Parts: sequence; C-alpha cells; structure tokens
Amino acid sequence: MKKTLLIIIVLITTTSVFAQQESAFRSGEWFKFKMSYSNWLKAGNATLTVKESQLKGRDVYHVVGKGWTTGMIKWFFAVEDRYESYFDKEYLVPYKFVRDIDEGGHTKDLVVDFDQNKNKAYVHDKKRGSKKTVNTKPNVQDMVSTFYYLRNKLDTKSLKVGHEVHVDMFFDDENYGFKLKYLGEETITTGFGPVRSLKFRPYVMAGRVFKEEESLTLWVSKDKNKIPLRIQANLAVGSLRADLEDFSGLSHPFKTTKN
Repeated sequence: MKKTLLIIIVLITTTSVFAQQESAFRSGEWFKFKMSYSNWLKAGNATLTVKESQLKGRDVYHVVGKGWTTGMIKWFFAVEDRYESYFDKEYLVPYKFVRDIDEGGHTKDLVVDFDQNKNKAYVHDKKRGSKKTVNTKPNVQDMVSTFYYLRNKLDTKSLKVGHEVHVDMFFDDENYGFKLKYLGEETITTGFGPVRSLKFRPYVMAGRVFKEEESLTLWVSKDKNKIPLRIQANLAVGSLRADLEDFSGLSHPFKTTKN
C-alpha cells in the first residue's frame, strides 16, 4: 500500500489526456485531491498549481505539484513530496524539472535541465553531489509536463475504445515509455455532483504492488478543461483512490449533469 500511494501521487502530477485547439489550462489553475484507502480511510492529499514565469529568457509555465500523507497513514509512513516543472508556454516541452521528496525517510533531491535541441538531460543529484548527462528522445516530457502537454495535444474527439496513447517521458535519470488506454465514457458521482467523464487505463509494472499491469483506472472530465476527477488502484487487499476535492482558476466552465 505504501508504494501504491506514492504511485497515485505521481499519477496525479503526470496523467491527463485530452485536448482541443483552445488551451485546456491557464496560469492560476489549482487542483486539490484527497486520497483514501478502501474508500473510507483518509490517506493523504495532493495539489497542483500553475503560474507563469521566465527561465533563461523563455516564457514558461511553472507548475508545482505537492503530495503528502495525513491521518493514520502518516503515523507509520510519512510522505512529503514536491515536484516542479518549467515548460515552454507555446510548445509545452520542459526545460527544467525538480523532484524533492521525503517518503518514510527515503529522500531524493534532483534537478534535471533539458536541452530539447540536443536531446540531452543534465541530471544533478543534489543529495549525492553527483551530475550526469543522459540522451533523451526528441521533445521528451517530464512527469509533470506530460499532464499539461496531453491535455492540449491529444484530440479526444477522435478517440475510440481501445486506443492507446504513448508518450516519451524522462523520470529521475531514465527514459520511460508511458502508455494509456482509452476505455470509453462514463458518468461518475463526485463531490460536485454527477460528471460525464472519459475513462482510461494507465499501464503499470506488475509485481509486488500491483498484481497485473491493468490495476489502475483514471477518469477525466469530458469538457474543455479535461481535469482528472479520480484515480482508482485495485490492490490484493482493498483499494486506494484519489478524488478531486477542490479547484480554482479553470480556463473553461466546469459542469455536472445537473447544471
């Protein structure tokens, strides 16, 4: 369950698929999520905040994602994570990524600078005092920028059930092939009322945490915002779920089926 909670925090800061010609997001957008075990025991929270900034003379979006455990879960496994991404406002490719985490005493403090022209990632491990250079794929995304890139770039109107989305992502100091499968439409009950959603399956590595690759399900709003509403992880015992709890600064109106 411990690693599953961390994976869901990561997914909140990396996944959403979904787009249109108009921008799905803007500076000032903010999300808050609540996580629960077996739908009753509160496990933690996560937030995402978007602001405009500049990096080396470039106009960028600066996104900060935070995740932390609360309540009983925090007693035996405290998490305090911070992720940051600086990505180009026009092309939505990242130039800088920060991962500063403390997960039950396991810590990392990484800064990754991307050279999108040379297809290089310069990884600075501040905790260990080491630096390395890694070759990347063209227009590679980081785990936070992927969320915003796909919200604007993927045309959901052409999606058919069974369609798979593939993104070249760079995480820590490795290239990672992210895959997401479209499962269809569904109206789900949320804290805001019933919401029409698009349903997806993020593929994960089968093993000790997940029994199979298809253990996760993701729902996003079927509107111009394409916001993540829920992530469900089915475990060997119980389940872990993240739900959108609050938001502000959306680019477009958010409607339930009762509006």
